[in-house]
Amino acid sequence: MFGIGMPEMILILAIALIVIGPKKLPDLAKSLGRTLGEFKKATRDFKETIELDADFKDIKDVKKTFDDINDDFKETIDVNLESENEKKSESSPIDGKKQEPSITDEEKFESSPPDEDKTRKDN
Repeated sequence: MFGIGMPEMILILAIALIVIGPKKLPDLAKSLGRTLGEFKKATRDFKETIELDADFKDIKDVKKTFDDINDDFKETIDVNLESENEKKSESSPIDGKKQEPSITDEEKFESSPPDEDKTRKDN
């Protein structure tokens, strides 16, 4: 403990018995035991609080990492959208009229390659 061995403890108890008296010594021991218990509890709570603060710092670091990744993704998406918008604006006419496609989407689906059977019969 604090460099106190068995002979020193017996001496302290003998002096306490003489000074305090045999009637009050058990009550004093109970009070001392409760005080030490409360001190241990307060120390344990303080230690847990410090550990929680350390864990909270770790969580903050993880959150900061995810926020940085999120910002990088947003920047990448913004750059991609801007480049697509620039391509669209370059391909649109200057006078503001909408260009009609030479082949509509419907025509692409309606047109089909010639049947091989028909071409063979013609030959």
